[in-house]
Amino acid sequence: MTIADDVSTLWIRRYHPATRAGTRLVCFPHAGGSATFFHPVSATFSPKADVVALQYPGRQDRLREPCVNDIGTLADRIVDELVRLPERPTVFFGHSMGAVIGFEVACRLEDKGVNAPHTLIASGRRGPSTLRDEAVHRRDDDGIIAELKLLNGTEAGVLGDEEILRMALPALRGDYEAIETYRGDPEQRLRAAITVLTGDADTKTTVDEARAWSRHTEGRFRIKVFPGGHFFLIPHKQAMNREIALELGV
Repeated sequence: MTIADDVSTLWIRRYHPATRAGTRLVCFPHAGGSATFFHPVSATFSPKADVVALQYPGRQDRLREPCVNDIGTLADRIVDELVRLPERPTVFFGHSMGAVIGFEVACRLEDKGVNAPHTLIASGRRGPSTLRDEAVHRRDDDGIIAELKLLNGTEAGVLGDEEILRMALPALRGDYEAIETYRGDPEQRLRAAITVLTGDADTKTTVDEARAWSRHTEGRFRIKVFPGGHFFLIPHKQAMNREIALELGV
């Protein structure tokens, strides 16, 4: 069954439905993130673009659902949703873990020949086949919280609210397990273009590791380096929006 342009589902959130949009932006959240992270992006680009934000299980209104702690499984489930959308010229935007999920989803959609993006914007993540020995998901709760503070990706108010933080920890642990156990195929390439956005002081991704995305496309590749760490996109919202607009053609 087709998902209409003004409909949200468990997986697909549309905060500003744009039924007459000529293009689509699909947004993939980071580890521990949720669809609401992209509410400002939706407000910026609707109604010119149909902005779709993915909501993974295990957070917010899906809190009671088990997290999916495997990137391939998560990509398969997202594909099952996106193939039901009406065809539009499409751009994928994913930050950190979301960049990898966007890549795996794009590969699957290209194989199916349905709703594949013409461009993947990979933000704050090294190339899919680069490896680091990371095991944040094996830490105790305090260890995961320490990682969040290091990355500065969660507002201080949330980190200081024990009840909210305890509710978020299972999703964070599951997401970290998914991305830390992921092993990308060095030979896997998209036909779509890849644009990479990265911070020059990101402890999770060096500029050289970000450039490694170039090995995973048969199309155009470009990279843009911003001042800042892993969540460089937050203080550079306007510049990020310009990069997205360039790829959307709006």
